[in-house]
Amino acid sequence: MPDGERPSPGGWNRIHLVVDDLAVEVERLRAAGVRFRNDVVTGPGGSQILLIDPSGNIVELFQPAAR
Repeated sequence: MPDGERPSPGGWNRIHLVVDDLAVEVERLRAAGVRFRNDVVTGPGGSQILLIDPSGNIVELFQPAAR
């Protein structure tokens, strides 16, 4: 992560939500004051970003790559 945090044994468990338009969701959530752990990461399977919910849980937003 950009802050230097590394996963410990067992990794980072998280809730995974698929979205249709990641850029729109990120913009909407940032405007609402949501805290993100990183920037959007894009690979062959799609794009993702991690946020922290009000209870401290990690939530991944994922947009699959176009087929």
